[in-house]
Amino acid sequence: MAAPKLPMEGGCRCGRVRFRIAAEPMITSACHCTGCQRMTASAYSLSVMVPASGFEVVQGETVIGGLREPPAHHFCAFCMSWMFTRPPMAEWVVNVRATMLDDPSWFSPWMETYTCEKLPWADVPAARSFERFPEMDEFQSLMAAYRAETAGAAE
Repeated sequence: MAAPKLPMEGGCRCGRVRFRIAAEPMITSACHCTGCQRMTASAYSLSVMVPASGFEVVQGETVIGGLREPPAHHFCAFCMSWMFTRPPMAEWVVNVRATMLDDPSWFSPWMETYTCEKLPWADVPAARSFERFPEMDEFQSLMAAYRAETAGAAE
């Protein structure tokens, strides 16, 4: 996977909401849960986990959608594109939908979650797979493994 050039920018389908990422991704992933399947009308959602301190909405405002309860799924109020999620158990992170980036060509899911709900044909090239979500205490080692395994991508 090629390393992204920072800052990365992206936005919703209609362009009313724009965001900027100024920090390196911490993990890239695909989630196969039925909630993500239904919110994306696809087999999975694709996420770039970034530090909350390196993420900002630079134009427009989002509304909370999905189940309208934690986690906070942020959507454009006009076109209803699902743009990012702020997980309540990890306020230091934002999970940005990879396909909302202006240039997602570098993206590849390093980890996949909720394989217990995965559609049988929905294979992704993930290095790590989890039946559900990893435990919170596993994320530090997962982020270190992601950095180590993707460090040569920029060269």
